[in-house]
Amino acid sequence: MAPSNIRDLLTAFNQSQDLFAITSGDGRIKIWDTVKGQVQTEFTDIVSEEDTSIFAKRERGHLSVDYTCMKWFTSERKKKRKLGCSLLVLGTGGGDVLALDVAAGQSKWRVTDCHAGRVSAISFARSGSSIYTAGADGMICEIDSLTGNLLGKFKASTKAISSMTVSADGKILAIAAAQMKILNLSDHKKIQKFSGHPGAVRCMIFTENGKYILSSAVGERYIAVWNIDGGKKQSASAVLAMEHPAVFLDSRCIDSGEVGDAGLYVLAISEVGVCYFWFGKNVEELRNAKPTKISVSSEDSLSETHRGSPAIFAAILQGIAKSASGQIFVASGLPVKPSFQKLLVHSGTDIKLSSSRDGVLLPMSQSLVKSKRGQDVQNRVVALDRANAEDALLPIPKIFDSHEKKKKHEKLRFDKDEVMADSEDSRSLSSPVKTKDGTVEFELDTGAICMEDRLRSLGILSKVDDQTIKSTLNSAAFKSIDIQTNMPQKKMRAAVLSMVPSDAYKLLGVLVAIWQTRSSSGNYVLPWIYSILVNHSHYVMSEEPETQVLSSLFKVTKSRKAAIQPLLQLSGRLQLVVAQIDKATNTGNQILLHEDQKDESEDEDEDVNEIHFREEDDDSEISSDDEQ
Repeated sequence: MAPSNIRDLLTAFNQSQDLFAITSGDGRIKIWDTVKGQVQTEFTDIVSEEDTSIFAKRERGHLSVDYTCMKWFTSERKKKRKLGCSLLVLGTGGGDVLALDVAAGQSKWRVTDCHAGRVSAISFARSGSSIYTAGADGMICEIDSLTGNLLGKFKASTKAISSMTVSADGKILAIAAAQMKILNLSDHKKIQKFSGHPGAVRCMIFTENGKYILSSAVGERYIAVWNIDGGKKQSASAVLAMEHPAVFLDSRCIDSGEVGDAGLYVLAISEVGVCYFWFGKNVEELRNAKPTKISVSSEDSLSETHRGSPAIFAAILQGIAKSASGQIFVASGLPVKPSFQKLLVHSGTDIKLSSSRDGVLLPMSQSLVKSKRGQDVQNRVVALDRANAEDALLPIPKIFDSHEKKKKHEKLRFDKDEVMADSEDSRSLSSPVKTKDGTVEFELDTGAICMEDRLRSLGILSKVDDQTIKSTLNSAAFKSIDIQTNMPQKKMRAAVLSMVPSDAYKLLGVLVAIWQTRSSSGNYVLPWIYSILVNHSHYVMSEEPETQVLSSLFKVTKSRKAAIQPLLQLSGRLQLVVAQIDKATNTGNQILLHEDQKDESEDEDEDVNEIHFREEDDDSEISSDDEQ
């Protein structure tokens, strides 16, 4: 079973978890209703409030848009009567930042060229109307969520920022570039830096109380927990091991509450779609905690049909039910048709989720349900892919019998109008003959098309005849050239260097013609061509493109290269046919031999029986004589 890789997916839940956004790299953004389990909106080419497309050029299409990060922003209103602003904010590979109003189904605003390079991260505080973005240019931009106006930007790093997050209170900001560090949003000064990730940090979050930072880097199979204590340089307080690198992080940190509820809860999703859950009352206990795994089970029939298996590609930690337990809302299955469910996870108890087959096309050999014998399968859908569509691309062989051969010489009948319209395409037909009923009869030209003439017309085969080639090679200038045997490289190079450049170029044209006419093996001709091109390259280039020797060489090389794979396939099929014929022949010979042996044994038995019958006849005659 091939595991799914979800690192290229961008997903986001809204604050109430009733909407889910997903994009898989094709520029399409699907908004799913998690309650109904169906698509609510699909963003491809949406018109904004100002009747402008969210793309700079409409003709480019959604496939040209490269989304690099996505976050669902929700701002709370103090007055209950006024609804909060809910926007889906996205960053692109070109440095643009845009917001989609999902409820209205259109673009809200767009900041063009916000960053000089790809947008790597989007974050915001829980309370506030500002959205912060980080880019490959090392800049941090602050954008007004309501209007899309750029409020300000500052240089946070001299190198590209791979990840960024803002604390819940909106006072500090953490970035990961060459190293991780915390900045004060008020004066943009560095507060603390961390060391420990050799690779680029992929995901990073603050805990709710702002005491810890969780981070995971590309290619690293662990999550680092960092303590924010104001020290100048800090190492990781705890490391949580995983089987695969993480692509998503979430956490809850409860300082005080009911008895046993206090502790640190960590949620992560790996690249292969397995969810991990840790719990510890403190950092020391969290360091030694064993993760609880949540995965999706898949049957063999589905795994063999699809390269990717069902997985968990999005999750969020909704709350804490009781001590060492958390309520998790997950999106699992396949991205084309995800399923949503709420889980109660207990620390130390692994969970296996059942896979959904909705929206999956399976070949007829893979049944969705184990059906009874004789069940009708005509309503099943066949999905053509490389595994089962290869034979559909091959021509269907047709065997002609003697009756079909006779049909080649039969006459074809056409109307006069059709003959006049298609006169240019009727070169292979003989002259028309009028009949009594007003139609015109043609007879097919049974002359076979010469394949060599067709290849010569295309420039793949040379038009030079063999006599011209032989006379050129037999001349005094090329007496040392022998293209029928393998010559050592040193002797070949010495012979080429001893030639005048004009003679070497003439020989090159002859060798190319020999290779085109197939009058000699390429194993003997190609080393000479290579040696001439290497040692007399300047003269060869000076003579082109008047003689077009190199053009002919390129054409024949390209045609031979394109024919290698089909010829290998044909060779394999011919070997299989020959092997089957030999096997059938051997079996037939054995059967004939066995029948001959059987016939011989039967003949011997008949001879023996005849002898016995004669003896019995003699005995009977003797007995009759005695009786007389």
